[in-house]
Amino acid sequence: MVEGVPLSPAEALVFAMVLVSAADRNMTDRELTTIGRIVTQAPAFEGFDTSGLSAIANRCVAVLDEEDGLDKALALIADALPKRLRETAYAFAVEVAAADGAAAQEELRVLELIRHRLEVDRLAAAAIERGARARHARL
Repeated sequence: MVEGVPLSPAEALVFAMVLVSAADRNMTDRELTTIGRIVTQAPAFEGFDTSGLSAIANRCVAVLDEEDGLDKALALIADALPKRLRETAYAFAVEVAAADGAAAQEELRVLELIRHRLEVDRLAAAAIERGARARHARL
């Protein structure tokens, strides 16, 4: 995971989640727990070595700290993901945004940028967002 080295599809999925979590400069315990749960339970990560998760997250944060870091991170994600995993990446990112119960404005903006860069259809995005709201509803 050296600078300039492309991401694997699994790393790109993690990048998408970290982007949303870091958007408001406050990666909460709930967001980090959600990322961990997704990585250990989602079929997209089957066979993924979770021991490298923090290194991937750190690489994402390092990319974000660069000039035009958000654009660079989005390009890395888009380049690494086949079309069949683009809605998955968006869904995982939405799950992280919903983890705290309410998404910050910065998180919503990053989600919008992810949706556009990954060319996730507006109707599909709305369905993904509604499902996440339902899953994260509290009494």
